[in-house]
Amino acid sequence: LFVLLESTVFPVNYLNISKDLALQRLLVEWDVGKSAHDAELAMSFEIQVRRTDETTTVWTEFHNVTLDKSGKPLHWVWDSDLPLECMSHSVRIRSKAEASKIWSQWSLWETVLGLDTSNNSGPQIFPNEKIVEEGSDITLCCIGRKDQIIKEFFLSPAVHVFNRTNSQVGLLTVKNVARQKVPHITVYCKESCNEEQCYDQAVFFVGKPPDTPNDFSCQTQDMRTVTCTWSQGGDTYLYGRHSPKYTLSEEFSQKTVPCTVSCSEQCSCSWDIGQQRTCNITVTVENPLGKKTATDVFDVTHRIYPAAPFQLWEECTDTEITLYWKHRNKGIELFCQTEVLHPDGKVELHNSSATHLPYASITLGGLQPYTEYTARVHCGAAKHFWRWSEWSEARPIRTKEATPSGKLDIWREITPVLGGRNVTLFWKQAPSFRANGRSISYEVTWEKVEGGSEPESISVSSVYNSTRISIDNHSYIISIMAKNNVNYSLPSVLIIPRATGTEELKEEQVNGTDDGIFISWEPRHIYDSYIIDWCNFPMLQPCDLQWKRFGPNTSSALINSAAFVPGVRYNFRIYGSVANRASLLEKKTGYLRELPPLHDPTVEVELTFNAVTLSWDSYLTNESQSGFIRGYHVYVSPIQEDCSLKGSKKHVLPDDSVLCKYTIENPEEKRYTVKHLLSNTKYKLVVKAYTGGGETPIVNFRYIDTPFNSNMLYLLVLLVIVPALVAAVCRWKMKWVKECCCPIIPSPNKSKVLSFKEFKIGSEKVLKISDCIPDVLAVDNKAEAQKL
Repeated sequence: LFVLLESTVFPVNYLNISKDLALQRLLVEWDVGKSAHDAELAMSFEIQVRRTDETTTVWTEFHNVTLDKSGKPLHWVWDSDLPLECMSHSVRIRSKAEASKIWSQWSLWETVLGLDTSNNSGPQIFPNEKIVEEGSDITLCCIGRKDQIIKEFFLSPAVHVFNRTNSQVGLLTVKNVARQKVPHITVYCKESCNEEQCYDQAVFFVGKPPDTPNDFSCQTQDMRTVTCTWSQGGDTYLYGRHSPKYTLSEEFSQKTVPCTVSCSEQCSCSWDIGQQRTCNITVTVENPLGKKTATDVFDVTHRIYPAAPFQLWEECTDTEITLYWKHRNKGIELFCQTEVLHPDGKVELHNSSATHLPYASITLGGLQPYTEYTARVHCGAAKHFWRWSEWSEARPIRTKEATPSGKLDIWREITPVLGGRNVTLFWKQAPSFRANGRSISYEVTWEKVEGGSEPESISVSSVYNSTRISIDNHSYIISIMAKNNVNYSLPSVLIIPRATGTEELKEEQVNGTDDGIFISWEPRHIYDSYIIDWCNFPMLQPCDLQWKRFGPNTSSALINSAAFVPGVRYNFRIYGSVANRASLLEKKTGYLRELPPLHDPTVEVELTFNAVTLSWDSYLTNESQSGFIRGYHVYVSPIQEDCSLKGSKKHVLPDDSVLCKYTIENPEEKRYTVKHLLSNTKYKLVVKAYTGGGETPIVNFRYIDTPFNSNMLYLLVLLVIVPALVAAVCRWKMKWVKECCCPIIPSPNKSKVLSFKEFKIGSEKVLKISDCIPDVLAVDNKAEAQKL
């Protein structure tokens, strides 16, 4: 029988569909007969959905179910992406036993009509619900009247949509709906006619479902009134009647909590719980796009949040404060915490237990005299601590005055005058010194070390930190004390030694760094401390004298000050001190950073035809300069060409012109001669002083003209004019010169020697040897002799 039933076809003999327009949902109900239920068969159903404008089905789904003997109809739900008003929807079903391969015949189509079949008075836009969730997809339709065609159907602001229409019904599908610059989207629909009834529009608001309430918790101050708080989450972009609505309910009592929700930075709601001690509170937030909940289950005795302490007052000594306060939580044992804010920003916390008195107190010790502190208190439940109350109002409290503690740091500057000395005394509060009072003054006392004179004293107002006294040339002991309304501080003492002629110490140059000026000195074992003093503003009077003390094992220090600036020379004096008696040991001078000289030397020029001598005797190298003068540079060049003088180095200017550069490394040398110049030539030159900070750019030159070389004139006279004169004279006395320099050689024929009787050989007269009586006759050659 079981096999027979499985192979039997059970057609759908009952089918009914309805629609839920708010959810755009089809509700399908059907049945297959009593015999199938009695057999409790496992059945399969194929369900199809079709729309009036579709030629094929828009949805097919297989639904498996095991029947029971109750005989109840079967149900299926289908959510449409299209508003059900837009067009008619039809459903049909066929069935089979799950183990069988044979399907029943399809049921007849069951249809629910859309508004496209109705006779409307004008076009209509659906869905009716005008709230759209951001990021969702939505399909809109516009249903026109019968015999009318939808001509226009669009959104504003314009977004990309899928548009289709069957003439009477227009469809718009928007994917991933986004919020535009305007808070809503307007949909327009128009039929092909032009009358007023041919037009319709609808406004859709784009928003978000509410966030789940965050940090939801409840608490009480008096165990009767409970207050719940939570964070409301992000903006839903829906306002007015569409904004999120909050409700609270209590599960144990099955009642809605009777409270009014208020939200600003945080949402809260308070109500009277009576004698109830255990609560299960649920907060629900809802808007048209969704609903979220949060729950808090608690015991009221574990959620005590006390009221803030109030009406604080105090009792003080110079080092203690006893602080009192009142509290409103009667019958609840409290644990309190006091916060004390010190003047330096340090915060201390002190714990205490509240008593059953109407007030509580705490004593705070180890405080500084005449110092303002700020105190405040908060409390929590001593049993089942939940959280601290709000802080009480902060109360400023000042301790009482006491004797000044510590000593002043004192120093002096001694200026010799006629018959004695002026001593300028300086003081400042050392790190260990505290005034401990409201009104403070300074008592200065001095007397001779040798005795024999009454001490002298003056009182100085707190607005001053220095004073001047006059003493003679004897040794003096000076003490300075601070005084307030209670008493004097311990005295600070220094001894001014007897005036003696002292040898002037030479100043040593020191170097500055980015952090200050580095000072070092040779330590001496006899001193118990060292003092360095200097002026923050050396060019002013008074110069704002500063000093620093160092221990006996220190031999160097980095001196820095906010007043130090580059280009200013600072002078430092180093003293050794023993038994309050200071002696000058060394002097230093230096710059935080050297700068180029402020001015160029004023140069005087002495010229020769091939050299120029430069001198600048009046140029200052003292502390008015912005750096130590290290030497000088002399720059020379002809006007028309670059320079290449012997003994110089080339120096290229920013404009690529070249100068000859000479360096003078001795700052005391203020004279220099540039040689190897050309005579009768125009030169430009400049002299620059340089420091550790360099020199200023070359801007202005001095121009010179070397004179003509007179030695060249003498040479010209010797080489040209004198020979020319000689030639002219020679030409004028040509005959005399010729006779003197080139006389005519006499002819032997005209000599009287040859006046003897003539003997001629050819045309020449010949002297016959026989006519002369020689003293000696020498014959050099026999052959010649034979010839003769």
